[in-house]
Amino acid sequence: MDKRAAAAGPAAGTYPISTGTAELVPDGDTPDGWLLKINGVQSSHIVIGDPLRLDFEYMRWITALVEDVFPPEAPDAPRLRVLHQGGGACSMARYLAARYRDCRQVVVELDGQLAEYVRAWFDLPKAPLLRIRVGEARSVTESLTPQTRELVIRDVFSGSHTPYPLTTVEFTQASARLLAPGGLFVANIGSSPDMATAREEAASIAAVFRHVALVSDPAMLKGRRFGNIVLAGSDHPIEGSPALRRRLLGGAVPAQFWEDAQVRAWIGAVQPRLDLPHG
Repeated sequence: MDKRAAAAGPAAGTYPISTGTAELVPDGDTPDGWLLKINGVQSSHIVIGDPLRLDFEYMRWITALVEDVFPPEAPDAPRLRVLHQGGGACSMARYLAARYRDCRQVVVELDGQLAEYVRAWFDLPKAPLLRIRVGEARSVTESLTPQTRELVIRDVFSGSHTPYPLTTVEFTQASARLLAPGGLFVANIGSSPDMATAREEAASIAAVFRHVALVSDPAMLKGRRFGNIVLAGSDHPIEGSPALRRRLLGGAVPAQFWEDAQVRAWIGAVQPRLDLPHG
């Protein structure tokens, strides 16, 4: 990494990283806004100085769901301990740090070079509020102490899909073990219009958690386009308050909230993904 250039702040250009290239593109509509692309694919958007600005709609869905389960203004709100499986520019971690007082977060990022750039370029909270751990998401998840997180967010992509080993029942079980009682697992699922892999990933999560919920937009759920589906799991019901449903409908891309029974009906007879045999 060119440490002198990085220390001067973000600058438009293409940078070599351990897994290929990172491209930093100025947001022409927003001062201090930056789009990060990894190997040509949009990965993250950040507005320096404004951590509550999220341009990716699926991230707004996730934060709406998280804030409904863990209201940040509640007098008995827990101090959130969060594991992010997947890093990018740490947009989600910046948001949660701004919304939840004394939140403690670990972001797992496979690419060490990218992690160095992101730390140098952007206004990330310092450790111990936000630590970036370089490693593979599954191995890190399996190494952590059980029941030490209120929230686990899976947002890992290789191209347009999450790597298979991070979509199985076994990986979801490892993630679930990290959650304290009442904790929440949230996965960002990239889906094609046929939604075949999305249903398989959802089936894996539904096989592990007693309660699941889903957020996405109607066009996505009707199989009209490529897009994102947010799937959540917990040992407690995820009911979706009226305020959450209004918030989702009022976004730039109106979204629907599906409760457990609706999600399981949508999954139908689709079988969950299991780890592939070695060898």
